[in-house]
Amino acid sequence: MYTPDDEKQIYELAKALLNIPRDLLNSDHLEDLKVAINYADWKYYVLDEPVLADVEYDTLFKSLKHLEAHYPELVTEDSPSQRVAHGLSERFPTVSHLVPMLSLDNTYNAEDLLDWDRRCRELANTDKVEYCVEPKYDGASVSVIYENGMLRRGATRGDGVMGEDVTINIRQIKSMPLYAAFDKAGIEQAEIRGEIVIHKKVFEAYNRLRTSEGLSPLANPRNAASGTLRILDPSEVRKRGLSAVLYHISDYTMKDGAERPVGLKTHYGSIQWMHQLGFPTPFMQMKVFKGIQEVIDFCGVFEQRRDDLPYEVDGLVIKVNDFAMQDTLGMTSHHPRWAVAYKFKARQATSKLLRVEFQVGRTGAITPVAKIEPVPIGGVTVSSVSLFNEDVVREKDLKIGDTVLVERAGDVIPYIVKSLAELRNGTETAIEFPTECPVCKSVLEKQADEAAWRCININCPVQAAERLIHYVSKDAMDIRNLGAANIQKFFDLGLLNDIPSIYEIDWFKISGLGGFGEKSITNMKHAIEQSKSQPLNRLIFGLGIRFVGETTAKTLASAVTNLRDLYDWDIEKLCTLEDVGPKVATSVYDFFNRHENREMVDRLEGFGVNIANYQKDAVVSGGSLAGKTFLFTGTLSQFKRSDAEAKVEAKGGSILGGVSAKLNYLVVGTDAGSKLEKAKKLGSIVILDENEFLQLINTEDQSVDSGSLF
Repeated sequence: MYTPDDEKQIYELAKALLNIPRDLLNSDHLEDLKVAINYADWKYYVLDEPVLADVEYDTLFKSLKHLEAHYPELVTEDSPSQRVAHGLSERFPTVSHLVPMLSLDNTYNAEDLLDWDRRCRELANTDKVEYCVEPKYDGASVSVIYENGMLRRGATRGDGVMGEDVTINIRQIKSMPLYAAFDKAGIEQAEIRGEIVIHKKVFEAYNRLRTSEGLSPLANPRNAASGTLRILDPSEVRKRGLSAVLYHISDYTMKDGAERPVGLKTHYGSIQWMHQLGFPTPFMQMKVFKGIQEVIDFCGVFEQRRDDLPYEVDGLVIKVNDFAMQDTLGMTSHHPRWAVAYKFKARQATSKLLRVEFQVGRTGAITPVAKIEPVPIGGVTVSSVSLFNEDVVREKDLKIGDTVLVERAGDVIPYIVKSLAELRNGTETAIEFPTECPVCKSVLEKQADEAAWRCININCPVQAAERLIHYVSKDAMDIRNLGAANIQKFFDLGLLNDIPSIYEIDWFKISGLGGFGEKSITNMKHAIEQSKSQPLNRLIFGLGIRFVGETTAKTLASAVTNLRDLYDWDIEKLCTLEDVGPKVATSVYDFFNRHENREMVDRLEGFGVNIANYQKDAVVSGGSLAGKTFLFTGTLSQFKRSDAEAKVEAKGGSILGGVSAKLNYLVVGTDAGSKLEKAKKLGSIVILDENEFLQLINTEDQSVDSGSLF
């Protein structure tokens, strides 16, 4: 889609546009803004290689909307601003596909593939067939139509002949081009097949958010993608973070006198061509093989690494590569003869639901956990499965003694798909949800807009222990050597009872316990003392305020000079902060207006814990590391990891949680493991040792060569 020279020019154009004050922009800048934003979208959503910092992208987008508001006559339907839809759809009309969306025939082993290959060779009258193999994505099938290069329609599969017109929601998917250069290739109309999917990490993060808000989690990425496409509110669709994978040109019409593009002779060539047009495709995962045995060998290898992909896949699709041969093979009324799906081994199993235990979380939420007969699924023996909340139990009609279908997809936690009610024998019993806390016996309460029952007793022992464990965790106050096991032990012995008590531990009593020698006690003392100087955002996160994660904690900390400033912030003022809505604002307001929480802050400050934001003016938005991402791995000898991360953020950089194409720098200490190996395989990440990192951090005007963004 872009040559290296194109990319360099567009990147420089974007940077130049950022330096123009918004009131000096004019209509001549409209096309430049669209080019820059479309390029940034392509790099981020299709290639997973961001080139602009979030604040830079937002600035360009706001400038575009500003200009389009002043020149409405110049707004075009392929403008990035036109993805955003307002209001709710009343319903989705039914539309016809240009070509029926047939199902694929399934195979499950080498024998099935050999038999399918034999039929293909017989029908094509050839000794050997060239096959193209690609992942079978586990999402929601769609068909999209482009006319003269513009995205005109997107529809669900439906019954294969008719589907729902979900164009308004398809346009919310940023990896789906609003314009593709079909018209420049002489194609008047094209119908493309694809799959709407959700990145595993996006799915898991969204479910964590739903659970924290007391809502039922989404069952699996496939159902989540399918359900999201049918949501009537486009703004909610945007929040779900859907992605697209386009894998087949099902129909196209050439303009009069135009010649068919050279790439449209084989399936592999057509997907390569689409990839060059800027479509998100499976091209990088596709392989072409001569003969079925090579395909069979590849299927075995690929299945072993299926979890390395960012999206769920449940198999591979094998297609006859040559389009002319596809036409010869034809199709039945149910499936094409030239393609078949090789399904991976099931990640489901049946088990017996033995009992349900009710656990109390840090925020008081009561979570039912199913105890099942241990069963191996996807290489893991599963014996406990979260049921999330009472609504899930009721919706699935679960009973003690039921035979249940359990599924585990990739690294996603196992869940119960359904009960097999037809196998009941009458001995099953209903699951009774408690009315009081299983630990402190306080009466449970449930908000009208939540699915979770909660224990609101702030002195509930389990909640107190969980709050302590959260406070000392790596991402909060990072009090090493005082982990969950020690916290629970000290709590059970009465040596800890609340967060401030960490700073007045009776070390004489600790020394009398087995397993705590002088060295381990010294290490704990040192870690506790070090925690007193942690930045304010870590303290806010460590306090365990409901709905306040690491990002929100940083937002709150950056808005004040002292933690007590938040005492005077009302809900309306809190809502003015970025990404802080009414629910989060209410939670923060309630927390800091409780007498016992203000007393806790006083005690922490009395013990020397930092409650001031000394970094409030330290972060430079245009710092030397602005837009750069870092990750640390291994044992660092010259500095604490938290200190290094703070230095990065102070210069405008950001910290990632894992190795991906979005990572710019990996800083390695001794005993670096899988993260280093993965970074080497990607090849695009600059790997630094501690000395090189310090050189980078201490240099304001120079940076380690990153090998160019282009």
